[in-house]
Amino acid sequence: MLKIALTGGIGSGKTLVATLFATLGIPVYNADKEAKKIMNKDRQLKLHIKSLLGNKAYHRNGRLDRQYVANKIFGDKKLLQKINSLIHPIVQTDFVNWANKQSSRYVIEESALIFEINAINNFDKTILVTAEEELRTQRVMRRDKVSRRNVEERIREQWPDEKKINLADFVIDNNGKKSLIHQVLRIHRTLISLNK
Repeated sequence: MLKIALTGGIGSGKTLVATLFATLGIPVYNADKEAKKIMNKDRQLKLHIKSLLGNKAYHRNGRLDRQYVANKIFGDKKLLQKINSLIHPIVQTDFVNWANKQSSRYVIEESALIFEINAINNFDKTILVTAEEELRTQRVMRRDKVSRRNVEERIREQWPDEKKINLADFVIDNNGKKSLIHQVLRIHRTLISLNK
């Protein structure tokens, strides 16, 4: 079974592309959603996060205060790296355990930071979803009801598409001019042919 990384900057349309692969019957692991679950459940990780960001990182009910955490880490590269170094190894182990339970020709992990956290070697192939920065900014402002400045800060925390394109095995253009379905089908056929 092939392990495929599906990545792209914030607002690029990774989740939409992941949904298209799922429609084709491909199991998709959403690293962001799973990380949030793990951050709410893993006792040891909770202790590490509290010692790094303070007790306010969690509400009284034990749930992660996502807004507080986001405000602390975005714009602080060192803190962001520290929190990533705590979370990503646990999520990667969870992905491998999940993947081993699947029975398809390939599985996908949808994750924004494959290249940034140097996780590329954990995968057989990588798919990068790209879109122009202004389009991505507009999408995230609409989706998350946040300011342009907030989105631009988050974009700056990620590598630019130009840097990632050279490292990706497949690139999906999500600027709205090319059919996403056709691009996904082409990649799907290629991946199936690699693992007959």
